[in-house]
Amino acid sequence: MKKVAILQSNYIPWKGYFDMIHMVDEFILYDDMQYTRRDWRNRNKIKTPSGLQWLTIPVENKGKYFQKIKDTKVSGHEWCQEHWKAISLYYAHAPFFREYRDCIRDLYQACEKEEFLSQINYLFLTEICKILGIHTKISWSSDYTLADGKTERLVALVKDAGGAEYLSGPAAKDYIVDSCFENAGITLTYMDYSNYPQYPQLFGGFEHTVSILDLIFNTGKEAPSYMKSF
Repeated sequence: MKKVAILQSNYIPWKGYFDMIHMVDEFILYDDMQYTRRDWRNRNKIKTPSGLQWLTIPVENKGKYFQKIKDTKVSGHEWCQEHWKAISLYYAHAPFFREYRDCIRDLYQACEKEEFLSQINYLFLTEICKILGIHTKISWSSDYTLADGKTERLVALVKDAGGAEYLSGPAAKDYIVDSCFENAGITLTYMDYSNYPQYPQLFGGFEHTVSILDLIFNTGKEAPSYMKSF
C-alpha cells in the first residue's frame, strides 16, 4: 500500500521533517502553495553559545503578497557565505563536523547559482536524505494536476501519485475534511512528533526544534537512531 505525504519545502528543516519523508513512499513538495512570511520556507534555527540563532534566506516578496513558493526568488546570494560562516563557526567543535563539512559547504556553494527558493530547499533536502540513508521519491505538486478545494486537492494528489494512504502533518487537523479521504478510499493518518529522544548537543539546554544539521554534526552516522522512522 503506497503511502504519500505532501508538505511545503522547508530550508534545512528539523529531524521531524525528514522522519516524515522516510515514513512514506513518495513525498510531494507542495510549492504551489502561497509563500508565507516568517515561516519555515526560508529559515531555520541553529544553536550558538548565546542561544538559538535564525538563519534566514532573504527573498523578493515586496508587493508579491500572493506569489507561490515555487515562484519566490532569493534576494542576492550573500546569505550563502553568511550562513556557512555561522554554521562552520558554531559547529566547528561538534564531533562529526569535519566528516560532513565539505558536503554541506558544497551545497552552499551550489546555492550561489540558484535563483528560486524552492530549488535551494530541494538541494538541501535531497542531499541530507542521502546522508541519512533515506531513499524516498521526492516529487513536486506541479508534476500533477491540481484540483480545487483544500482537502480535495490533497486527495487528488494522493490518487494521482497512486497512493492508498496519506500521512499528514498534525497541524492540518484544523482544516482537513476526513470524509474526503474516506470517500476516496484513502487511509488518513497523522504524524506524531512527540517523545523524540535527546542526543548530545553543544551549548547548554537541549533543543529539539533546530535544523537537522545539528543532529548530523553531533551524532554522525548515529543520527537515524535519534529519529522515529528508522
